[in-house]
Amino acid sequence: MLKQYHTSGRIEAGCDEAGRGCLAGPVFAAAVIFPNDFSNHDINDSKTLTAKQRKELRTIIETNALTWAVAKVEAAEIDAVNILNASFKAMNLAVEQLKMRPDCLLIDGNRFKNQTDIPHLCIIKGDAVYLSIAAASVLAKTCRDDYMEQLSCLYPHYGWHKNKGYPTPEHRAAILRYGACIHHRKSFTLLPLQLSLNL
Repeated sequence: MLKQYHTSGRIEAGCDEAGRGCLAGPVFAAAVIFPNDFSNHDINDSKTLTAKQRKELRTIIETNALTWAVAKVEAAEIDAVNILNASFKAMNLAVEQLKMRPDCLLIDGNRFKNQTDIPHLCIIKGDAVYLSIAAASVLAKTCRDDYMEQLSCLYPHYGWHKNKGYPTPEHRAAILRYGACIHHRKSFTLLPLQLSLNL
């Protein structure tokens, strides 16, 4: 089971993002605050869970968290500020939406641009260490997947309902055939050598 907290008695918000490596769609981030005594044996890094497990855990997280929030930064802004800064912004936006103020932010990763006045700690692979960070990874991932499935109804030829915007061979084949749309990240290498695409 993952650790319930970093420091006992402190209100800690776990923060994580989803969708940094995608070719299309927003980057999502979530922040979660659990009671210090909350425990769960199933919550883990979202990458280690099946879609069904993530969906079931999302309900548990949203029900048991003291507060939680999810935010996103769209593809156009990702292109303008780069994906790392967009990920930081999404996490800051999620923290700002929390209904209670944490004493500390537990950030998944090795760096963070903190736009709040709340102290933070960066934890490499923190989503496999702390319960709140893992929960944030589940919320960010499931919310992003839902969003990409909705977008797929408007842009069905890219297969986003299956690939969620990640660079699968099928996704890249669709970009080659149909070109990029407004939800694609033009600053990313959508195709190897861009294949003369006029983006």
